[in-house]
Amino acid sequence: MDDAPPLDRIDRNILRALQQDADRPNTELAAMVNLSPTACLRRVEKLKARGIIHRTVALVKPDAVDLTTLVFVGVVLDRSTPDSFEAFEAAARGLSGCLECHLVAGEVDYFLLLRTRDLARFNKLHAGEIIKLPGVRQIRTFFVLKEILSTTALPV
Repeated sequence: MDDAPPLDRIDRNILRALQQDADRPNTELAAMVNLSPTACLRRVEKLKARGIIHRTVALVKPDAVDLTTLVFVGVVLDRSTPDSFEAFEAAARGLSGCLECHLVAGEVDYFLLLRTRDLARFNKLHAGEIIKLPGVRQIRTFFVLKEILSTTALPV
């Protein structure tokens, strides 16, 4: 069990601000959360050391890199065993354009979220990689017509 103290209001304010723009200077962040720059930097470092902030990334606009087609793929496996799940998950980690892979309860075993250039590129991905993933019995594909909300920010 984690003996670290719970997040306080200032920690949560820091996390909210960093989720909006992790590239802002520490002095700006400190002013936003009403701390000195030294105290703010110390808090950010503690959040990193505790694993609460586990990495910092740049979010790339999909249309800027010609990856405008977003696809949800539901996958049903032929067996529900730990070995079949492990094999599928290991292979899914290497799937081209796969942004997310989730084991779910319901009519499918997994949902994959993929980004690709267009329908033709997805068809190649489907035929060349997705149906060849270990244990795949059935695939259900859902093409996104319009993205209503897409965020990485958690409601802290």
